[in-house]
Amino acid sequence: MSALPHPDRPQGPIDLIIFDCDGVLVDSEPLAMQVLVDAIAEQGITIAPEDAYRDFLGRSLSSISASLHDNHGAPLGPSALQSMRTNLYALYRQSLRANPGLPEVLDLLKTPCCVASSSMPERIHLSLELTGLLPHFAGHIYSASMVDNGKPAPDLFLYAASQMHVAPANCLVIEDSPAGITAAQRAGMRVLGYVGGSHATPGGLRPAITALHPDAIFDDMHALPDLVRSLRTEKRAR
Repeated sequence: MSALPHPDRPQGPIDLIIFDCDGVLVDSEPLAMQVLVDAIAEQGITIAPEDAYRDFLGRSLSSISASLHDNHGAPLGPSALQSMRTNLYALYRQSLRANPGLPEVLDLLKTPCCVASSSMPERIHLSLELTGLLPHFAGHIYSASMVDNGKPAPDLFLYAASQMHVAPANCLVIEDSPAGITAAQRAGMRVLGYVGGSHATPGGLRPAITALHPDAIFDDMHALPDLVRSLRTEKRAR
């Protein structure tokens, strides 16, 4: 765990914690990346897993499809998307797990929480249901499909904050992707970079996240309550 100074970060109280889902709450990214790379290969495009992590992690399927169109001339078509959904959900039911420390850590936060994810609502709901996390977020789940622009645009985090009736400066985001951290910073929110998922090393996340100067970087979800308390203490000391 390492704190990184960020002189421009907001200084208000933390009234809402916004969690990304994939890679933060659930250890889903290796499963999703496997299905994505296979679907792209079926369209005649070969992308190395490390490049897929670098270019696609934390982004919505519409954003990924646009990128494939721009760089390879072939977006993800409807049949590819449907095949991905079917294969991914089957893999989730077989292998998806919550990240270590959850859901116990959520009970210790004593702060309202919500989810803001690039995934579709159906996928978010299934992920949380399969891992036993749904009761902590039911009714407070927000998807990139609800806004015009996905991460790294700030739209989704700003939408989640407005729906939860909390000012952006009073929100803390927990993210695992450079796109998500950039989105949180653009939204004027504090953000913690989580690098404890099994995809962190193959995705080269720590150096990429470090370069963005989040408020802290941590790799053990058990550290989250103390991190939240330290941010609150730092605010009172200023």
